Amino acid sequence: FIPLQLDCLADYAELIPGTLETVAAIREQGMKIGSTTGYTGEMMVLLLAEAKKRGYEPDSTVCATDVPQARPSSWMCLRNAENLSISPLESMVKVGDTQPDIAEGLNAGMWTIGLAKTGNEIGLNEPEINALTDAQRQKHLDRTYQRLRQAGAHYVVDSIAQVLPVLNEINPRLAQGERP
Repeated sequence: FIPLQLDCLADYAELIPGTLETVAAIREQGMKIGSTTGYTGEMMVLLLAEAKKRGYEPDSTVCATDVPQARPSSWMCLRNAENLSISPLESMVKVGDTQPDIAEGLNAGMWTIGLAKTGNEIGLNEPEINALTDAQRQKHLDRTYQRLRQAGAHYVVDSIAQVLPVLNEINPRLAQGERP
């Protein structure tokens, strides 16, 4: 399966709309970007090269094969914290599009933001979402929001393009001593 996946992985490496702008704004505020993935290191070499061609390069990437246990264990988040020299962990935010992503962040003691519309939990790509009627789209989104909230997400938004305002809401909460 892995050789087949490697052969076609680059065909599915397009960035989610809003990624570059959001990452640039996050970095302007002095924040770092760490990535965790269920992909193997071999797969990520290919995907990171594709992402870089498109203008995206995280400060740290940790694969499931880099740690003793993958999601929902906290090891990938903890390795990112180490790679990025960030502590305490409650100053980090895990952004993810699946229930195991949210569990991973919670298990690491981080704030969590679920991505509903532009992620795996909804189970549809952008053209499929756009082909839905408004009522069908809303039904899918409601279900996805509910699943990410049930997983324990502190916040759920449609896409990466809506993450920065949430980060700007978390920062004052941290300053007041609030923890996830």
